Amino acid sequence: MYIYNVTVNIDESAHNEWLIWIKEHIPKVLATGKFEKATLTKVLVEEDMGGQTYSIQYKSYSREALDAYYKEDADTLRNEASKKFADKMLAFRTELQIVDEYSVTFK
Repeated sequence: MYIYNVTVNIDESAHNEWLIWIKEHIPKVLATGKFEKATLTKVLVEEDMGGQTYSIQYKSYSREALDAYYKEDADTLRNEASKKFADKMLAFRTELQIVDEYSVTFK
């Protein structure tokens, strides 16, 4: 399994609008069929640059599905954000490979 992680710092002046937008954007990414789920998290470290930082983690079905997303969907979906938020948003992307998963059950 792979996680496609998008970390975004959004300027305070666009924060509320972006938060509404991203909650509409994530289902569009999932609708590509390349990911099984997504998690939106707020980064709790204060940035020197200001603004607020979020991480969106998309869990991909496979390496092939992630590669297909890059080839078929990524540019279009990324351009939506660039056009709407331009210089108010800074994003970077990382890929994570799940090596193993653990859980605990309390009695």
